[in-house]
This record gives sequence, C-alpha cells and structure tokens, in this order.
Amino acid sequence: MTFAGVRESAIELLTEWNAPDAGQDALRHAVLAFLYAREDACERACVPGHITASALVVSHSGAEVLLTLHPRLARWVQLGGHCEPADTDIVAAATREATEESGIAGLTIDAALGAIHVHALTCSLGVPTRHLDLQFIARAPSDAVIAISDESLDLRWWPVDALPDGIDAAVAHLVAVARSR
Repeated sequence: MTFAGVRESAIELLTEWNAPDAGQDALRHAVLAFLYAREDACERACVPGHITASALVVSHSGAEVLLTLHPRLARWVQLGGHCEPADTDIVAAATREATEESGIAGLTIDAALGAIHVHALTCSLGVPTRHLDLQFIARAPSDAVIAISDESLDLRWWPVDALPDGIDAAVAHLVAVARSR
C-alpha cells in the first residue's frame, strides 16, 4: 500500500483552494512545495515533517465542538493525526482520524479545507519534526455518542462561545471557520 492517493489529493486540494487570507495562502504555497518535493510527504516516517489530517467535529446543532485533551500537547485540540497507507485521500484520512478518536459513527465531513496549520513537535517518531496539518470541519449526527480513545486524556463537547481556557489560537481559528459555514 502507498500514500499516493493521499498525496495527490492533498496536492489537488491545495492547488484549488482559495485561501481566506495572506497567511493561509503562504502556508498553502509552502505545503504544496513540500508535497511536490517529497514523495514521502504524507508518511509518518518523513522526519523533516509530514502531512497530517484533522477535523473539528461540530455537534449536529452547531452549538458545540468536540475537543480532545492531547496527551503529548497537554491541551485541548481538534481530532486528527497521521495519514495511513489505507487512506484513499486526505479527506478520508481526516474522517478516519475523527471517527477513531471520537467513537462517533456517521460523521459528515466538509471536503472543503478549513485551514492549514504547521506546528513543530516530537510525535511518535521520537525526534523533533513538523506536522503540516490539513484541517477540515465535520458534523456529528444528532444521535452522536462519544467514546474516548487511547489517544486522548479526555474528550469533551465545548460550547462554541465558551472554549476551554488557554485554547490554542489555531483551534480558535478553526472554530471560527466552522461557525462561518
């Protein structure tokens, strides 16, 4: 299995994306350059950095967002993570990650990119790297029941107008994107 479908879909998505501002457009160009330069750009083993996929899960009513207390980051973030060889494209990777980490079946993901976020961290490689995160918005069904995964310290619905203290600006931005849709 390969990551070719994920890589090609990420290139197509970013090529066609109308970034909402100059900062997001600069990230779009940088991530596209990385994707063109690295055949392994979507693989976790790509030490200089790698594409990840995440999704902010919004409640059916739109009044709440589901955040996970990330064990490595020790803060509340949207659901997401590494691409896998079985993912058919970048949207499928984000959907799989959100489903695995939330326990919610039947998420509906908006295939339009919500935002790009690049962050440095030490992930499962055990060495410093960068996640070039392509972020999407997903809607939970009305009967959604969450189940915490082993990838999280906690999992909780938060009102969109009462996010947890110390929330990262990138997460707050993604919540704003979700509210605008």
